[in-house]
Amino acid sequence: MKTHFQTVAVVGAGAVGSYFGAMLARAGHAVTLIGRSAHVQAIQRDGLQLEMAGRVEQIHMAASSELAAVRGADLVLFCVKSTDTETVAQQIAPHLAQDALLLSLQNGVDNTVVISRQLHQTVIPAVVYVATAMPAPGCVTHNGRGDLVIGAATAEPDIEQTLQALVDFFATAQVPVRISPDVMAELWSKLLVNCAYNAISGLSQMHYAKLAELSSIRDTQRAAVREVIAVAAADGVQLSEQQSMEAVDHIAVAMAGQKSSTAQDMARHKPTEIDHLNGFIARRGLELGVPTPVNQTLHALVKLVESGYATGPGPC
Repeated sequence: MKTHFQTVAVVGAGAVGSYFGAMLARAGHAVTLIGRSAHVQAIQRDGLQLEMAGRVEQIHMAASSELAAVRGADLVLFCVKSTDTETVAQQIAPHLAQDALLLSLQNGVDNTVVISRQLHQTVIPAVVYVATAMPAPGCVTHNGRGDLVIGAATAEPDIEQTLQALVDFFATAQVPVRISPDVMAELWSKLLVNCAYNAISGLSQMHYAKLAELSSIRDTQRAAVREVIAVAAADGVQLSEQQSMEAVDHIAVAMAGQKSSTAQDMARHKPTEIDHLNGFIARRGLELGVPTPVNQTLHALVKLVESGYATGPGPC
């Protein structure tokens, strides 16, 4: 198993991928960001502008708009939208090193399975807790946290050594990483938080702290959370209601100034990941016979807004 990393490629370098890529690059690691053309051109010209802790750092690293740029990377941070997981995994497959390690930094609970169907390399899920935004190409703003939870999706020989190697590697970049013995429960817990915040933040275009000010919104969030807990239980994953509610409340404090990724996508008239968040809960609930009226409604409302987007790309 992989225990040493010299080169890193970030596939789908938006706000989240660019942040973690920048943290690794500023620590001296060789990083290539792979993203959209405008973002890549800005980084090639001026470096990545990382706004963090009240100051802006200019971080120089390689950048490309070609997926073939994953070639030779020891570690691939897979950060594409869940809707693009299968297609991008297929596209990078011919270019990956035989012993490359993939780390999925994505929303949702089933991306690792989807990636693994396309690749023979080891894929490790990561639960991401970071508040970031990309106000302009080549610019990333950090608004809070910046830690990962990882674990083994499947039993593989010496996987513990690989997980610890990732912890040690990210520690050199001041990125805290925790190993979980039950990463699926961690993924469901993150999905639960996303279902509580993403759609509501997107529909209202408000920050998390503002949502927490209204008791009616907090009640709606709690109802959505209870549905996720019920669906998870029917799917074999047990989540604590008390701990789940505490996690939702904590996000409004830890990431007070953050708008959800769904809100950021909607503001730019870009397709969201809502099908893999509240939409996933609605579909899985239907399959398992668990009612999910709140998640169904939140999903439907975001899809309604998306249906009104003008044809073609939205504003940058």
